[in-house]
Amino acid sequence: MSKPYLENWDVVIGLEIHAQLASQTKIFAGDSATYSEQPNQNISTVTLGMPGALPVINEKAIELSVKMGLALGSEIRKKSVFSRKHYFYPDLPKGYQISQFDLPICEGGEVEFFVDGELKKVRIERAHMEEDAGKSTHRGGYSLIDYNRAGVPLLEIVTKPDMTSPKEAAEYARTVRSILRYLEVCDGNLEEGSMRCDCNISLKPKGAKELGIRTELKNINSFRFVEKALEFEISRQAALLEAGEKILQETRLYDSTKNKTFSMRAKEDAMDYRYFPEPDLLPAELTDEYIQKIRETLPELPKAKAERFQKEYGLPEYDSLVMTSDKAMSIYFEEVAKLSENSKAASNWIMGELLKNLKEDKVEFEDIKIEAASLAAMIKMIDSGEISGKIAKQVFLEMWKTGEDSSKIVKSKGLAQISDPKIVEDIIDKVLAASPGQIEQYRSGKSNLYGFFVGQVMKESRGQANPALINKFLKEKLES
Repeated sequence: MSKPYLENWDVVIGLEIHAQLASQTKIFAGDSATYSEQPNQNISTVTLGMPGALPVINEKAIELSVKMGLALGSEIRKKSVFSRKHYFYPDLPKGYQISQFDLPICEGGEVEFFVDGELKKVRIERAHMEEDAGKSTHRGGYSLIDYNRAGVPLLEIVTKPDMTSPKEAAEYARTVRSILRYLEVCDGNLEEGSMRCDCNISLKPKGAKELGIRTELKNINSFRFVEKALEFEISRQAALLEAGEKILQETRLYDSTKNKTFSMRAKEDAMDYRYFPEPDLLPAELTDEYIQKIRETLPELPKAKAERFQKEYGLPEYDSLVMTSDKAMSIYFEEVAKLSENSKAASNWIMGELLKNLKEDKVEFEDIKIEAASLAAMIKMIDSGEISGKIAKQVFLEMWKTGEDSSKIVKSKGLAQISDPKIVEDIIDKVLAASPGQIEQYRSGKSNLYGFFVGQVMKESRGQANPALINKFLKEKLES
């Protein structure tokens, strides 16, 4: 992004997150909501929009929507109405989408998160229920349409235009995904499309109150791409405005291979969709008791858990935010911290070696082989002096590959730290006997050779000699 452009312009960003609700069936039909099977297997007359087929609302979808709304601090509307949103698209067989317009199930709320240590708050405009469309695959001169996804329940979470940078937008999306996953409302899988981001962005002159013409970046499936797409779009719009040209209100697509956005279609206003209440569905009416019952099922959410980790385990703010960014990781950390009785070491190993290997091997946290008890046992071995930190990295790598218990690895491979003073002293004597020249140089003032001797001792002991004993005996012998 060309930073000089931004001297004259304020950036305004709003996000729409489409989250597929974790329901076994579709929002208005009994078809299975899974769509990873053979094309057009999970369909019915309702899904295909056949004449006379009537939709029936899925209660589970309502429950999950209310659950997310409560977590966002939204007001839950006791009477919400479904509407028909008209537009033609090949994978939308009815010619309209059943959504919510003027009376959504959730209104208001906010999301808090940190960007570079600064607390940010983004207000929620609304969260409404709707059905997903099918999937089109384009091949040469023809298209194939799979309706398995058509009718899968969605919750669309719409923000106010509160964000001012691509980094802020990406962090907001990460935070919402974390909340969705904590609640088990959505699995948040961006690659498979169960969570997708639409970004609305406009530029306005510095300090101006009136918003500029916005463009929408559609269906972005990666937090990194959210950031990169917005950066490109800011540069594109700023360049046009600097040249005296106008911004078109349009929907654009982001090409990650070219790192560019391309026009898809003119952006419609609400009036263009010809919304009207869905005549085949009654309003969804909720009671205070129903809402309260769902409220009582809410788990401890990431922000509250991070604050607790800081108080209960003494974690720094950054560590606590990382440890609570994923529900499975927060549970794993807490188990390791309790069993090892060393919470800082637990967070360090998880943030360091564990997350590094997760990223390199592209493994989900839920699928790691290392048991929390095994990692905790390894930390205790380090703290007790049974193994060194260097050896621990070898043990960890073996645990990562095989899932074997850390204690068994240390025993079977003979990796226990050598803490017998006599053995360590003998190793040092052997190294010194083989290094008369270096001893003479060290004693004549080249003190940086001390690292050479330590390295030789560690090499001779295969990295297992106790560092404290090495320092004790080596200094005595070199200075005597």
